[in-house]
Amino acid sequence: MELSPTAYVILGMLGWRPMSGYEVKSIVDKSTRFFWAASYGQIYPELRHLAAAGLIEGKASPQGGRKRNVYRLTPAGRKQLRAWLDTDPEVYELRDEALLKLLFADATGAEAAAATLEAKRRTHEQIVQRLKAIEATGKPEGFAYLVLRYGIEFNQWNAGWCERTRRALEDEAANQRRTA
Repeated sequence: MELSPTAYVILGMLGWRPMSGYEVKSIVDKSTRFFWAASYGQIYPELRHLAAAGLIEGKASPQGGRKRNVYRLTPAGRKQLRAWLDTDPEVYELRDEALLKLLFADATGAEAAAATLEAKRRTHEQIVQRLKAIEATGKPEGFAYLVLRYGIEFNQWNAGWCERTRRALEDEAANQRRTA
């Protein structure tokens, strides 16, 4: 059965424990959104699709006067998740608008390129701070910690690269002004 990566996010989370769509979204916002975001508009249709396929089961659970469905993984869902985990991941495709702007910076010059790099650096620094705040609340269990550390180190490296590259551009521009 062909499923979307978001469907596998849901299967994986339901493999941890039963939860509602709201809980899935809440966990996505604190974890996978840094590398695989999912909106309510993606999660709820996927929940319906997974239930129709027999990979999860939903049970109505009243909470504070509101009805909510709590989903759990079925044996078929666990088997599907395991089969997906046993396959090689797709090739990582980097999509970064700042790198596109840097590639074509000849049209705007070094100052604009430096500003793009500074904005990108700030973004990566902000992500590092958010991830470190998650880490400070307590070390996640098992493999979740490895993924959290990857996010921190990946963004630290990117922020450092942006800073080094921005400085190199500024140094080059200063040298060109001196020799002109």
